[in-house]
Amino acid sequence: MKSDERRKSIVNLLLSEKKAVSGSELSEKFGVSRQIIVRDISILKEQGNDIFATNAGYVIRSSPFKERVFKLLHTTEQTEDELQTIVDLGGTVADVYVWHKAYGKMQARLNISSRSQIDQFIESVRSGKSVELMHITGGYHYHTVRASSDELLDKIEFALASKNYIAPEI
Repeated sequence: MKSDERRKSIVNLLLSEKKAVSGSELSEKFGVSRQIIVRDISILKEQGNDIFATNAGYVIRSSPFKERVFKLLHTTEQTEDELQTIVDLGGTVADVYVWHKAYGKMQARLNISSRSQIDQFIESVRSGKSVELMHITGGYHYHTVRASSDELLDKIEFALASKNYIAPEI
């Protein structure tokens, strides 16, 4: 993973966590030294990210990204293309969730912002380790997508709609 991808992933991880994330956890997750994480945090702060250190780890106060939720419908075979469409246009797939009639909202954090992360996700599904949440609801699912601007989110929405991945309104 390139350093700019790692930094974007660090911001997305901090945004998704409800608690502070230690430098050691970040180091382990991204396979780099603590010193690299400290440098990444410093660079992220210089770029205007509102990250601060606590005795329990790093916390981000506010998101530098815009967010939009998309209701989607597609096949398992189209999952990789759906995710690539989003990340190739500069978006991050923050999460996936479905609305189950008995259980309510079932949600999982993804924080997918690169093709290598897509490959890891697709491999975990294809290997049989797990199935996608969308199978619970006949293919319908939601993604919270983050991007640096509303214009990028508009481009992502247009691309998803042009591939007929946006679920029809009922």
